Amino acid sequence: MLYTIAMILIVLWLLGLVTSYTMGGFIHILIVVAIIMVLVRLVTGRTP
Repeated sequence: MLYTIAMILIVLWLLGLVTSYTMGGFIHILIVVAIIMVLVRLVTGRTP
């Protein structure tokens, strides 16, 4: 029983580690895309 609980906790910990890593990467990608869009808007001279 204790072994099963320990295995479940380890799997959940690994899942959280992977999820936070991928979500962190996704957030960084969104930030880079937003910066590129702002730079393109500044270079082309469009006003919002």
